[in-house]
Amino acid sequence: MDLQTRLEALVTPTLEGMGYELVRVQYQGTVRPTLQIMAERQDGKDMTVDDCADISRALSAVLDVEDPIPAAYTLEVSSPGIDRPLVRRKDFERYAGFDVKLDAKQPIDGRKRFRGRLLGIGEDDLIRLEIESGEVAIPFADLHRAKLVLTDELIAATLKDQEQ
Repeated sequence: MDLQTRLEALVTPTLEGMGYELVRVQYQGTVRPTLQIMAERQDGKDMTVDDCADISRALSAVLDVEDPIPAAYTLEVSSPGIDRPLVRRKDFERYAGFDVKLDAKQPIDGRKRFRGRLLGIGEDDLIRLEIESGEVAIPFADLHRAKLVLTDELIAATLKDQEQ
C-alpha cells in the first residue's frame, strides 16, 4: 500500500467519526515536509478555525500512534476553500455549471491543460468540459488535478448557500 492510500485509510475513520469528510491528503516537500489534510463538514456548513484545530488534535494523536511517516513533518489541516480542488467524483457532480481549471495526465486532443465550464461526470467516468472550441471529455482516471476558478458566479452561489 502506497503512503497516500495508507494515510487516507488512517485519517478517514477519525474524520468521519467527528462529522467531517476527507477531501484530500497531500504529502509534499523534502527539507520541511508537510502533510496536508483537507476536510469539510458532513453537514455542509462552513469550516471554522476551531474545526481545523479539533481535527488537527485528533489526527495528531492517530498519526503519532501509527507513525506512517518516519521523518519529521508539519501537519496542516485546512478546508477546501471557495476555489477548492476537485478530487472526488461527487465534486464533479456537485460543481457542474461552474468554471474549472483541469490538468490531465495524458494529452487529449494534443493538450493537457483545460479551462472551461464543468458539465459534470457521467456513468462512463468521463469529466465533461465546455471549452472555447467545443466540448471535451477527460477520463477521470487521467485526471492530474482540477480546481474551481474563482468567479463572481461561484462567489454568489457560495454566499447563497451560506444564507440557507
